[in-house]
Amino acid sequence: MNWFTLGNMITQIRVGQKASTPGFSRTVIRRPDGLFWVGGIWSGQIVQLRDYLFSDIWTIYEDEETEQWLEYRTKVEQKEREMIENQYEDLRG
Repeated sequence: MNWFTLGNMITQIRVGQKASTPGFSRTVIRRPDGLFWVGGIWSGQIVQLRDYLFSDIWTIYEDEETEQWLEYRTKVEQKEREMIENQYEDLRG
């Protein structure tokens, strides 16, 4: 099983994937429009980076909810890649 710190998890999680802390005390899902809480009192709300999240370890996984997001994954990843390439070209020029 691969464990990630918060920063590493944010760079690795793909659209449709979920990430949870040990014991599933905190679970998030990456959707095309951001990172959202799953379950608990914050369910459905966008994740705000707070102090306590920086000390958590996370594991990334896919489940039955992932399928509904797969059609967006390629589009989002292509758009992200294009944005990075454009920024790089702007800095080079």
